[in-house]
Amino acid sequence: MSDWTSGYVAELEYAQGVYREMGPGMLRLNLLLQQADPSALTSTPLRYAELGCGHGLTATMIAASHPGAEVHATDFNPAHVAGARKLAAQANLKNIQFYEHSFAEFLAADLPMFDVVALHGVYSWISAENRALIRDFLYAKLKPGGLCYISYNVLPGWAPAMPMRKLMIELGEGNRAQPMGARIDGALDFLGQMQKANAGYFKANPMAANRLEGIQKHSRNYLAHEYMNRDWTLFYHCDVARELAGAKLTFAASAHAGDHVDIVNLTVDQQQLLASVTDPAVRETVRDFMVNQQFRRDIFAKGLLRLSAQEQVQALANTRFALTVPRSSLALKAGFPVGEVNLQADVYEPVADALAEKPKSVAELLAAEPLKAMGYQKILQALVILTSSGQAAPALDDKAAREAKPHCDRLNAVLMERARTSADIAYLVSPVIGSGVQVDRFSQLMLLARKLGQKDIAGFVWSVLSAQNQRILKEGKTLETPEENLAELKAREADFTAKTLPLLAYLGIA
Repeated sequence: MSDWTSGYVAELEYAQGVYREMGPGMLRLNLLLQQADPSALTSTPLRYAELGCGHGLTATMIAASHPGAEVHATDFNPAHVAGARKLAAQANLKNIQFYEHSFAEFLAADLPMFDVVALHGVYSWISAENRALIRDFLYAKLKPGGLCYISYNVLPGWAPAMPMRKLMIELGEGNRAQPMGARIDGALDFLGQMQKANAGYFKANPMAANRLEGIQKHSRNYLAHEYMNRDWTLFYHCDVARELAGAKLTFAASAHAGDHVDIVNLTVDQQQLLASVTDPAVRETVRDFMVNQQFRRDIFAKGLLRLSAQEQVQALANTRFALTVPRSSLALKAGFPVGEVNLQADVYEPVADALAEKPKSVAELLAAEPLKAMGYQKILQALVILTSSGQAAPALDDKAAREAKPHCDRLNAVLMERARTSADIAYLVSPVIGSGVQVDRFSQLMLLARKLGQKDIAGFVWSVLSAQNQRILKEGKTLETPEENLAELKAREADFTAKTLPLLAYLGIA
């Protein structure tokens, strides 16, 4: 094969991220919020596949936090697969397998039938031929009742920025002799000059300048994969639903928790207008117009079953939640399509107080004072909003968390050791929520110091940094002297001890 990349950027590796919507707990919650049956997630073993897994960090953390699951993940980039295999082997994870396969090769491989097939950041960035192969895989390898998580770029939200992406591609093609990072920098610089020259495009599209400013802040690895692939397709939801119908899939739910609370997404007039649309695919598409959606995360089912209202309430009442931020850092404002929303302190503070003690189910919260007076709907809505804003997450039961902990501990030990020389993975895995949690390099090194029995935490971190001639960047300024760096590290250690460490202990990481 002369071009194994099929037009997909392989020169720069994809960024190391964890996409929590792909985890079983989040899938279950979002399905339940739409009365969709999540029983595929209770299969023993749960067989989970990821197509186009990149570095495989999400799949690896799912495997570590769900040791009874069987995870298969593929990516055609050999560097991604080699790194993922190495990480899984170092953590001694036996329940995950990585493949260096194209979609056609993965379809032909000797694989089991799957309960879940996930693909994040793939469908919009590949050719029509490869999208057809994905649908063939779903048709052949997803069990009846199985689930597909899929994310993709959508219109109308992307419409104003489409011309910029096209120009970036063309400018990059004209500089193919340069490495990808230089091509991206050159294209962004040229677009900036166009804006300063008051080009008509920027005058007619006032939001384009904000988009350009946002683009410039992203890592070049991210931009290479988002903007510089040969294939890049923007969809309407209804078109994706029609394509996946060929694989016998039906739209079940959005995989973004906040989408299930209309009051923070739509005005009353918009809700009434949307309710008049009877076709489900068209209704989701109209909703995208209402909120100017540019990226969707969806769950489709192969044989969609609905729960009764009573079954839904019972399942949600038994769902446990945990905080994912320090209680003292709880934010009572959150951004949604209707604008910035002020969260009611008399609702969210008591809910957060109760969860800060330990993860609790909706039923347990309803039985506690002063929450019982609030009622089921108000508490559930608060939990969904907190989950949407990244301040809470569905939690595993105690038995599952205990079984997951030794596997998560091994993976976290590898990641903390990696933090000695790299800041590329800013996550550790929690056995409590069954997913990754953002933990920056400094916090990972401080946690490592504690595990190694170091008395001088800040001094340990500084010894790691100084040995590599690295310095801390504070407010855009590099701290040059050892004294300045140590003082900053001691300040960060105090914050780590007061806030981060208790949260990591609560989440089963520390």
